[in-house]
Amino acid sequence: MTHFQILSEICKQEPDLRQKDIAERLNITVQAVSENIKILIDENYISSKDGRSPYKITQKGLAKVKKDALNLKHYADDVLELMNHYKSIWPAIAIDDLREGEEVGLFLKEGILYATKEKQSANALTLSNAKKGEDVALNSLTGIIDLENGQVVIITLPNIQQGGTNATDLDLIKKIYNDGLKRWGINKSFDKVGVMGTISRAVTNKLAIPVDIEFAVPQSAASATKKGLNILILAVGNMNKGIIRELDNDNIKYNIVDAHK
Repeated sequence: MTHFQILSEICKQEPDLRQKDIAERLNITVQAVSENIKILIDENYISSKDGRSPYKITQKGLAKVKKDALNLKHYADDVLELMNHYKSIWPAIAIDDLREGEEVGLFLKEGILYATKEKQSANALTLSNAKKGEDVALNSLTGIIDLENGQVVIITLPNIQQGGTNATDLDLIKKIYNDGLKRWGINKSFDKVGVMGTISRAVTNKLAIPVDIEFAVPQSAASATKKGLNILILAVGNMNKGIIRELDNDNIKYNIVDAHK
């Protein structure tokens, strides 16, 4: 995929295209671009004087881009077809004992979709019988599910060179965790806690704060807030840049707190 993306950028025939430009567009490092370009030159997909720009794509490179683009299109078409089928049937948790063909109300709680016999702003039809607490298949969804996006609080921690846990205001972190969003005028607690970096894990261990999200934190947090959850994230040093970028892209509200002593 990286080779395909780099070749696609070179295909644009921009005379001043630099490795730095490609890296920024693909959101990868300049070193990664450099290493991939060396491979592409060795395999005769692109040509260059002394391995530097300007780069020119060869006929072999053009053939590769066309082939990869078609393969990607076929793959995307398959995924879209699957998604269209998948989205026609929705799973939910039954709040009551439900019968096949029954109209039910839908609501979200803590990011989970529930089906109930009570009237709601969104409704659907059940495709099977389900007892209370079981999953039930739904279709024919109508209406709008009442949902307010959650918010994110990012606590920035000192890295190991700055002192790590010993240089962290643990009392501040514990208070924010216990108070939730009260500091920002919202009377809600945090639904999930995420950590980015070893020091973040050490801090949560020390404060006995349960961790819910430890991998793919930016993407997981953004997805959770869209389901109405409020997220607390502990991030070491510049690790907060990844989550900030993800939240900005999705227009999700967030606050940043510096926990350095």
